[in-house]
Amino acid sequence: MAILNVRHTTSYRYQRPVRFGDHRLMLRPRDSHDLRLIQTSLTCSPPATLTWHYDVFGNSIAIASFAEPAAELRIESALRLETYVVNRPAFQISPEAVSYPFIYSADDRIDLGRMLERQYPDSDDRLGSWARGFVRSNPTDTSALLADLNSGVAAWISYQSRETEGTQTPTETLNRGWGSCRDLAVLLIEAARTLGFGARVVTGYLYNPDADGHANAAVGAGTTHAWADIYVPGSGWISYDPTNGTIGGANLIRVAVTRDISQAVPISGSFVGALDDYRGMTVDVSVCSE
Repeated sequence: MAILNVRHTTSYRYQRPVRFGDHRLMLRPRDSHDLRLIQTSLTCSPPATLTWHYDVFGNSIAIASFAEPAAELRIESALRLETYVVNRPAFQISPEAVSYPFIYSADDRIDLGRMLERQYPDSDDRLGSWARGFVRSNPTDTSALLADLNSGVAAWISYQSRETEGTQTPTETLNRGWGSCRDLAVLLIEAARTLGFGARVVTGYLYNPDADGHANAAVGAGTTHAWADIYVPGSGWISYDPTNGTIGGANLIRVAVTRDISQAVPISGSFVGALDDYRGMTVDVSVCSE
């Protein structure tokens, strides 16, 4: 068990005061068996009225509505939470899924739905050929295959922090040989779907105990973190973090799960003003233990 403090601050700067449209904020984790929220705060400057709801995936969403114009918009989320390490075998796979390939049950296929389907074109089978290269034999061990695929992304793709908006397609990431954590996560998810696995996007924060006590205690400080969940019968959703080559949820703080990375933007919104009014943004994230 560990008690962690997360502070996530985003600031947008403008040349002159502008008016703000509603902003959609996806910053609050949901309580679960391995995470308990102790205290949360969400503040905006200028002040905003917050309206809460759940999205289609059950993630907590706040809609911030602003009445005052300003030359700077600052949104700060502070979390105090308790995380639990679940002691269990790494994999408790159902007998019918121990070896790959296997077939999900009819109910699982219905419920996984679009999370089984590929989201990006691959006309020349670039990604498909790369993913199948990790299948050592037919049949092969399911857990070993997924571990190899996860470590394969980390081995093939160099991590580079990228502040620009958007995400590379999986084939772009393969061809370039580098990407941000969200690029690596999307590559792994799409590769897993190519092999017939249900997979989803997870976004949140990463606690790095080795950096504890430093100003930037999260790997890739200044950003949120992204990784993959892959569904395996018996084990359920298993976390795979290709950026760090790790398996399991230790040190990962899950905020949101979605089908596609475009649905997992922590903050989105608009302003009313001239295009050249916008001067840039800064993001600072810290994750520290008590």
